[in-house]
Amino acid sequence: MKLGAHVSISGGIDKAPLYGEEATCDVIQIFSKNQMQWVIPPISEFVAEKFIKNSKSKKIEAISIHASYLLNLASPDNNIRKKSIKDLAHELERADLLHIKYVVFHPGAHLGSGEEKGLKTIAESIKEVFETSNSKESTLLIETTAGEGTHLCYRFEHIRDIFDVTQNFIDRLGVCFDTCHVFQAGYDIRTEESFRKVLHTFDEVIGLKYLKLFHLNDSKKDLGARVDRHEEIGLGKIGLEAFRFLVNNPLFKDLGGILEIPGNIEGYKRNLITLRRLISGHNLHER
Repeated sequence: MKLGAHVSISGGIDKAPLYGEEATCDVIQIFSKNQMQWVIPPISEFVAEKFIKNSKSKKIEAISIHASYLLNLASPDNNIRKKSIKDLAHELERADLLHIKYVVFHPGAHLGSGEEKGLKTIAESIKEVFETSNSKESTLLIETTAGEGTHLCYRFEHIRDIFDVTQNFIDRLGVCFDTCHVFQAGYDIRTEESFRKVLHTFDEVIGLKYLKLFHLNDSKKDLGARVDRHEEIGLGKIGLEAFRFLVNNPLFKDLGGILEIPGNIEGYKRNLITLRRLISGHNLHER
């Protein structure tokens, strides 16, 4: 597995690969803009070229953009839903410009309209995203959620139901598997045996071919708590065995694993050391 972290774009988006190098990342995830605003500032070709050049020179793969936390494709408020569609359509275009494979997003919360209605709304919204975006390359990844509040896609069946309705765009859809969220949603991944069972369920319900990216986070909360609280690797309720199994699994050797844990660059470095120590035969002097 290619290991990395969600890094800052402080000082300019082109600086992100430099932060990735400092944190000893193989791969990085970024926000392409302020994640708590609807404003979509343009990325100039000059800045995009610098970003791509820095990624190549530092041998860092910029693998994913994380979309805004404001998005809610399930919203019963059509104004919010339309804003979310517009924002996500632009994120796909920005990913193309920056040569980034994936755009990861939280699908949304039904806010009382009910799960069935919320899932249908997400599916229709995804169709609108692809129909209105000028993007031709990047892939949209639904992130598994913890199921906090009325947030959807905490069950694999939710994602399957969305994919069933979006078959015209299925070649540009996938899943980001967040270990913390899946655990908090009630899927026990603490041992190799239980993790294998969860992956088998994922394969039966959605299909492992759609699993494109991992968010590697331990959990502050217990199994099934449905509260989204990340912890450093090995210090939470999931524990090291799950991550040892994951980073050594040949099925995922070409996939990215992104840390989203509390802390800063030093925290990422520390957690990447922890993960690399779990990899059989890994030389810790290598990044």
